[in-house]
Amino acid sequence: MEKKRVVVKIGSSSLTNAAGEIDESKFADHIHALAALRKAGHETIVVSSGAVACGFKLLGYPSRPVTLKGKQAAAAIGQSVLIQRYREALGEHGITPAQILLTRQDFSKKDRYHNAYSTLTELLHRGVMPIVNENDSVSVTELTFGDNDMLSALVSGLIHAEQLVILTDINGLYSANPKNDPNARRFDTIEKITPDMMRMAGGAGTKVGTGGMLSKLKAANTALSLGVRVFIGTGKGENKLLRILEGKGDGTYIGGARPAVTSQKQWIALFSETAGKIYIDPGAEQALLKNGSSLLAAGIQKVTGLFQKGDVVEVYGSNGLLGKGEVLYGAEELEDLLEKQMGRATGEVIHRDKWVPLTRKGLG
Repeated sequence: MEKKRVVVKIGSSSLTNAAGEIDESKFADHIHALAALRKAGHETIVVSSGAVACGFKLLGYPSRPVTLKGKQAAAAIGQSVLIQRYREALGEHGITPAQILLTRQDFSKKDRYHNAYSTLTELLHRGVMPIVNENDSVSVTELTFGDNDMLSALVSGLIHAEQLVILTDINGLYSANPKNDPNARRFDTIEKITPDMMRMAGGAGTKVGTGGMLSKLKAANTALSLGVRVFIGTGKGENKLLRILEGKGDGTYIGGARPAVTSQKQWIALFSETAGKIYIDPGAEQALLKNGSSLLAAGIQKVTGLFQKGDVVEVYGSNGLLGKGEVLYGAEELEDLLEKQMGRATGEVIHRDKWVPLTRKGLG
């Protein structure tokens, strides 16, 4: 089998028991499967829930806390316990894990985004298995990923993984809720996620999780847009992850082979804040969307905002927003150029490598 870079997301529902604690048999099963994956030569990154589950009893709570401050306090204690559990268990297989705690700001700030990429790739190069989680103890609502499903999708894109495996307690995506409808049919493979699938998957997750199938489909949609194939399902035994990579997993495979999206374009499309707007004519629109060209000053009709060189701006055509890109001129400099040249300016304003169309599926 071809060696792959794989992100494995282990959610609360497939890691904990009914009381919200770490289930020892489930945890051991995951460890054996991760070790088998590594032994087969695959680079492996884990996005793991479980910090709150490891910490709430040590904090004195009789059950899993429901308040934000309770969850954050439990996570503050549980993070170190969780990584120690991984260190001991993976150590028995000769694998060294590394704890990586991320917040939304680590993706929204360009330098932190590239630092996260550099750190993760260096760990993989050194044979270390990154264990990624959201930094729950300090995250606030505005800066969270929503759940670890989305975090796993963003990490899989960031490190250009070939496969994202989302392990859960349901063996894939169904045509209806299999708990309520005996005629519900599982989808073994789907090429893309439709609005109908999103509506069908709506609903809450388990008591110990932060999201149900809807959050997993949203995450899968993001991963697909970044060129990463997705598996959503379950499994048991040492070879469960290897079976998934072989196409024999108990779940749903989503998407086919897609080109990876560069880290630069991922950041521009998903995380950058825009500082202004550029309006372009039909010829420039054709060049950007159809010909894969850069944006030249000659095609610009109007500029708004106070952006600087290196900022990200939105680009608009006759039918609205076309995409986003990183500019090579500040707003004042660009306006001066356009005024002096009176439409004859030929300078490159957004290079095609730093341009992301947002009017079609995927990021281009």
